[in-house]
Amino acid sequence: MVAVAAALWGTIGLFVDYLATEGFSIVDIVAFRVSVSAVLLFGFLKVKYPSLLKISLSDLYLFFGTGVLSILFFNWSYFTAIRETSLSIAVVFLYTGPTFVVIMSRIFFKEKITKNKQLALLLTFVGIVLVSEIYSESGNLSVYGLMVGIGAGFGYALYSIFSKLALKKYRPLTILFYTFLTASIFVIPFSQLFTVETLDNLSNSVTVLTVLGLAIFPTVLAYLLYTEGLKNIEAGKASITAMTEPLAATLIGIFIFGDLLSLLQIIGMISILLSVLLIQNRRIR
Repeated sequence: MVAVAAALWGTIGLFVDYLATEGFSIVDIVAFRVSVSAVLLFGFLKVKYPSLLKISLSDLYLFFGTGVLSILFFNWSYFTAIRETSLSIAVVFLYTGPTFVVIMSRIFFKEKITKNKQLALLLTFVGIVLVSEIYSESGNLSVYGLMVGIGAGFGYALYSIFSKLALKKYRPLTILFYTFLTASIFVIPFSQLFTVETLDNLSNSVTVLTVLGLAIFPTVLAYLLYTEGLKNIEAGKASITAMTEPLAATLIGIFIFGDLLSLLQIIGMISILLSVLLIQNRRIR
């Protein structure tokens, strides 16, 4: 489930690229992503499982954590890091997330930091560096870029922690709905979703289908699969497994956009896959 979720996250570039060319800002795209997802989930739950809409007000902090501190914060940090450095460097920073998850999971869930996890983290980091070719852009780093880049990884990691806590009381669908609802409440006031220009753009059926696709595939389905997966495996393992996302994005680049891979990028992909396989073993042989 986690690996499929990561593959779906890897398709996000297809939707974002089209919407950006249509004139939507990053804030608008994020607002579309979370608000449409919230509406779709509410409609589904209201019809099929209305009982899952009930939560305790004392637990709102969990959804503030998943929706605002994680999804909104890491999206803002990630896109800011891209602007301040480069896409390749920002990707590497984003995928420091598993390190934060492993450390916080040790603190909050008493998950062991095994030799397998340590080696898997190393293989993941090396693989991301090779796939993103950060070594050819090392001169583009500023202090601010470093700070927002690390912030992206930390925000990315917070979803695993807060959702793991929420799973003790709530079903994944409940967590997802209130995550996207909370995120929507905080991001819509900063977007331009209700302007005449936006409404005019939405008169295009392709744009509407793209927005729906963004909400359904790399958002609702991806987060649902990832959250369901968290019920059965450790947060640290789930976070490392999710590092198959850049592999999916790279393969999409190859087969859809005609990108070519270097030998080092291929080695990086193999390194990431090995890290995922490694954490499935109970002990080092």
